[in-house]
Amino acid sequence: MRPLSPLERISGMLPQDTLSPEVMQLREQDQQDFEDGTNTQKTAAEEDPDHKTVPKKDDTKTHHEIDAVEEPNIPEIQSFSEHQMVSQSLPGENFLVFGEFLVAEYRRQGQVEFRKMFRLQTGMRLNSQWGLIMHDDIAGQPAGCFLKTNIGVSLLIRRASLEDYVLFMKRMPAIVYPKDAVTMFMMMDVMEGDCVLESGSGSGAMSLFLSRAVGSKGRVLSLDIREDHHKRAVWNYNHWRTAWSLRRGEEWPDNVQFVHADLSTASSLLVGQGFHSVALDLPSPHLVLHTMTPHLHPGAVCAVYLANITQVTDLLEGLRCLQLPLLCESIIEVPIRNWLVAPALRKDGSYCIRQAPILAEAQRQEDETSENTDTEETAAEEQPAFGSVPYIARPHPEQKSHSAFLVKLRKYVK
Repeated sequence: MRPLSPLERISGMLPQDTLSPEVMQLREQDQQDFEDGTNTQKTAAEEDPDHKTVPKKDDTKTHHEIDAVEEPNIPEIQSFSEHQMVSQSLPGENFLVFGEFLVAEYRRQGQVEFRKMFRLQTGMRLNSQWGLIMHDDIAGQPAGCFLKTNIGVSLLIRRASLEDYVLFMKRMPAIVYPKDAVTMFMMMDVMEGDCVLESGSGSGAMSLFLSRAVGSKGRVLSLDIREDHHKRAVWNYNHWRTAWSLRRGEEWPDNVQFVHADLSTASSLLVGQGFHSVALDLPSPHLVLHTMTPHLHPGAVCAVYLANITQVTDLLEGLRCLQLPLLCESIIEVPIRNWLVAPALRKDGSYCIRQAPILAEAQRQEDETSENTDTEETAAEEQPAFGSVPYIARPHPEQKSHSAFLVKLRKYVK
């Protein structure tokens, strides 16, 4: 069955004797086009013994929603054949296996219209407004492949990075966004083998970033005053470690110790410990400075993540009153501006071509070569040479708003 066109839907509800000859002719033409397309598909399937058809399942979407779906513009690979790209794997490459976290994406005209993270499981299916794909059909495929849904839309299936995971994982409080986490790492100068103190485990985003940064030789002590936040952070951390071991065939370092405790009253927990850096994500960080500062190495940095400027002033006022050996070096926020960059197109969809300035000698020869000009322009439009297509660049209309202020405190020796 094929979806009915608007003409067929309307004309089907009217008596046959009321339809004009033009409408009847259009209906017959549509039916003939459909039969020709069906015969072509059957012939292709008979000629190709390796041709596989995807069984169609019942879909609850209306026909006009299906008609609106457009195929993404997937560039053809000319340097390698399809057989080479699929059958030959690179050293260290692993195919997708059950238990991994994956991301499905659909792009149209260069824009991401659908993105979803999911865990690959036996017998499950990936559902979206663009159709569904069985998880069993995804397992064993190479990462970064395009697979068609049951309605014929191609989705990009790739592995979830740690950035994807912390953005899509189940959370309770707001997370430290990757752009801010990277800047905090630069402030703290975190490296492999460091011992880091974190207060405010939250959903576990910063704990995961710190775990990867310090490596198997390092250690992270993460505290949270709320039990539900503590449990969520542990749950997210363990699920990522399990998926990673399936993906890479090796264990993610078990180097984070989660503790349900209040840092302001946890002096006994920190006895005998020293930290190369400290990360604080608390509503009132000035209340824990007196507990944290004695265990921070001289010259080391405490990076503080604060949501609003009022918290920043409270922190500075706490530093002034407590007279702790902490120097406020910087207070920043990290904006990100997305851009749209794409080739310039004409209204008919063809590429625009850069026009070179016409020299005097070339202008005199223009009349003699006018007949060949149209042919050359047509060939250039079909396959423009490198550097001949102009590009348009503008800021993306949807920009990320403010996330947090980052305060850098450095311990000094009095």
